[in-house]
Amino acid sequence: MTTEIVDIPQYIQSLRQKLGLGVSEMANLLGMNASGERTIRGWETGEHAPTPAKMTAIRALEASLEQHFQKAPFKQKPIEEADFTFIDLFAGIGGIRYPFQNLNGHCVFTSEWDKFAQKTYLANYGEMPNGDITKIHAKDIKDHDILLGGFPCQAFSQAGLKQGFSDTRGTMFFEIQRILAEKKPKAFLLENVKQLKGHDKGRTLKTITDILRGEHDQEIPEDIPMSEEARHALSEKLNYWVSYKVLRAADFGVPQNRERIFIVGFNKDYFRGVDFDSLFSWPEAPKTPTRVGDILEPQHVLDEEKQLLGKDRYTISDKLWDGHKKRKEEHKTKGNGFGFSLFNADSEYTNTISARYYKDGSEILIDQEHLGKNPRKLTPRECANLQGFPENFIVDAVSQGQIYKQFGNSVCVKVIEAMADKLISTLKAAEKKTSQVKAA
Repeated sequence: MTTEIVDIPQYIQSLRQKLGLGVSEMANLLGMNASGERTIRGWETGEHAPTPAKMTAIRALEASLEQHFQKAPFKQKPIEEADFTFIDLFAGIGGIRYPFQNLNGHCVFTSEWDKFAQKTYLANYGEMPNGDITKIHAKDIKDHDILLGGFPCQAFSQAGLKQGFSDTRGTMFFEIQRILAEKKPKAFLLENVKQLKGHDKGRTLKTITDILRGEHDQEIPEDIPMSEEARHALSEKLNYWVSYKVLRAADFGVPQNRERIFIVGFNKDYFRGVDFDSLFSWPEAPKTPTRVGDILEPQHVLDEEKQLLGKDRYTISDKLWDGHKKRKEEHKTKGNGFGFSLFNADSEYTNTISARYYKDGSEILIDQEHLGKNPRKLTPRECANLQGFPENFIVDAVSQGQIYKQFGNSVCVKVIEAMADKLISTLKAAEKKTSQVKAA
């Protein structure tokens, strides 16, 4: 017999807080639409009540989340067993988290606003990420040793408007800055598109590194959109040793010509007197030869899926293929190289996969001429392989279109693994040196 709930508004609010969920995260778990947040707030104030079906779903939330955790392939060990703690900002599907967790780190806080990425993250890590970071106070985030963040990069990319800090996506950096100012972690690792290095003739990157080092005059124009907490935090100067470098996925064993800039920092106030110029070194790329065939699924797997579903989900239509060829010819006439790109198993590497891949697959099409068929898009599993994710990473928690977007927005895990090794070994060496100085 189900226990009757006397105070429904109080029950819903208490359950949500017990599970560590924001209003938007709870709405996402309950499968609600865009107005879900407003509906849940109405439930919690008693303005209206959930339907019997929704009430049943609410009651089942705790058990559902526990089930997700138990089934998750990458659930983390208890914090007591960890060597260090970290937070995962702008987490996407957890590509930066995975290598640090593998090095015996424990993630104490995650933020990702996209509800579809949240579902993939939940399926793989058994934890529901917090939502919009701009709505979360820095003081409410748990203390941590390392801050990780692949902050939104559209504002700095060739595909974006290149408006930098005058674009709200560009100002997400200041959300990182305010958390660093409040929590003062020992180290951080940030990731962005390589275009950040040259954006606005290098001034944007210089502004970022100067702020991280505490060398900026902190006069950010009033019309730059950011949270009030972020603007206030700029009055507190940081003091990090900072270095940056562009790394290429194909140099780290993944057949993808993906270049990203990485910014690493260590807290000089915590590690007093430590010379990070000599202690930290960037990972050396092995540059082993790569081959696209190594990330492709066997043909029999594709054939079996086609037979099971009764359709081929990856081979592009005659209409789309004709359109690709026509556009490429038009671009060729204009003297540029835009258009589709065709690869086969023996290709050394592919282009960079992007968030728009789900639209037409033009940047990476796999040749099927030997089968007498039009080219095909990569499968979700192949996208995971191309980004260096482990074989058991769950790729079907959301629709095919959404998972393509997620892998296009993700990091190359193999590069992060190399970075994580260097960052953690440097952190351990710095801790040792600091202990020796204190003991002397």
